Amino acid sequence: MSPARTIEINPARPTPRRIQEVVDVLRQGGVICYPTDTVYGIGCDIYNNKAVKRIFQIKRRAKEKPFSLMCADFQEMNNYCHISNMAYRLMRKNLPGPYTFILPAAKLVPKIMVTRQKTVGIRVPNHSLCREMITTLGNAILTTSAILPGDEGAMSNACDIEDRIGTMVDLVVDGGALFPDPSTVISLVGDQVEILRAGKGDLSPFG
Repeated sequence: MSPARTIEINPARPTPRRIQEVVDVLRQGGVICYPTDTVYGIGCDIYNNKAVKRIFQIKRRAKEKPFSLMCADFQEMNNYCHISNMAYRLMRKNLPGPYTFILPAAKLVPKIMVTRQKTVGIRVPNHSLCREMITTLGNAILTTSAILPGDEGAMSNACDIEDRIGTMVDLVVDGGALFPDPSTVISLVGDQVEILRAGKGDLSPFG
């Protein structure tokens, strides 16, 4: 495959024209690499089944282990999951932020994104580029770290991503160097708070 196209975007002040370039690729069924508030991620439109399957192949991931999705804001989360009063209070105080919440999936979530337990992982990142991209697209995107099997850790800049997976994706969004730290994963299923993976972010609200 030919190398991906790379565009530079200021993550703090992304311009509408640049955001539209990224969204055009997503709407055409493309797979992108992009910066988040935790690590560089790989993503696509959750409603493009072909693109979702491509990411399973890129990550060499079993279909039984679906990826998380990323929303623009807390309100949009309601489209994709069922939120209890307890979960609402916790998430309202801590989003946007570097957390992935596991919640019961709603019907709008494609089956390929839902676990056997009928749950889904959802993020609302503290990152202007991500949120504006999702808002412009009009629905959530799939999100997973740009780490392949065998990698020692997350890559911190777009140049390394181009070298590692540039031929596997359609677009690399260069948002500058990151200090990669994965999101904290928290299950809020059944009104039980369980930290499944400690990563970036304050854990004290969930202890």
